[in-house]
Amino acid sequence: MGRPQPVHHPDGTGVVTVVVDTATGVPAERLRPYVSRYTGYRYAGLPPGVHIGLPGPSLTMVISLADPTLVAADRSRQPVGHSALVGGMHTRPVFIPHEGEQYGVQLQLTPDGARSLLGLPAAALAGTVAGLDDLLGPAAARELPDRLAAAPGWAGRFAVLDEVLWRCAGRLDPPEPALDGIWRRVLDSGGTVRVADLAHEFGWSRRYLTGRFTAEFGLGPKDLARVVRFERSRLLLRGSGWATIAEVASRCGYYDQAHLAREWRDLAGVAPTGWLAGDDLAAVS
Repeated sequence: MGRPQPVHHPDGTGVVTVVVDTATGVPAERLRPYVSRYTGYRYAGLPPGVHIGLPGPSLTMVISLADPTLVAADRSRQPVGHSALVGGMHTRPVFIPHEGEQYGVQLQLTPDGARSLLGLPAAALAGTVAGLDDLLGPAAARELPDRLAAAPGWAGRFAVLDEVLWRCAGRLDPPEPALDGIWRRVLDSGGTVRVADLAHEFGWSRRYLTGRFTAEFGLGPKDLARVVRFERSRLLLRGSGWATIAEVASRCGYYDQAHLAREWRDLAGVAPTGWLAGDDLAAVS
């Protein structure tokens, strides 16, 4: 939890209290195949800006506890507001403008979670953002914001999520075991496994593997590997005060620092140094 810090307003009219209150939680054990992480966040008193929603190997559910979350596919488009949303996996950044305040809960869904909780494969949401009421059902979509807002603290809100999401589980069976196995191999390798090696290991041609995989997950195995490497580099850059960009590039399987920089420009639309310096909403990835 961040400690409120008084800062002087830039126009000299007074003092603004900056609030940074974040928490992370792990779902109840029975939900962990479907949801990898809960993140609660409340930011207030920050300068207006644009948060960059970065690619990652999961779907993202966001439930706002204040104003709707604004989302735009690129900076030139008019953002669309959602009180609760699900974003599919993507290979381009999305842009979330804000007026210095954000308050809500974010969930990272696995592909199994898309099937079990939302009733559709991850591919159906790839590269898109949809309202939660269209996916989870209007009853649960109405219940969650009200109960989350009334719950006592982040632990209480995470317990509400455990309860409501478990009632939604079981809508669609997991993907076939071979596809699930390929997915896990890419993640376990840190995004360094080659598609040719996967095809040999699972006894499929590269073309057949890529087609089946993309139809289920919305990303091909090569793009998933890129996203996994990218996310690992993001976590290392954010979490380590000692690692240089060249060291991160080496640890994450990039050819060199220039390769990492090119991937960041393509997947994030910004250089790593620009992202580190420019995004105040660190907990909301």
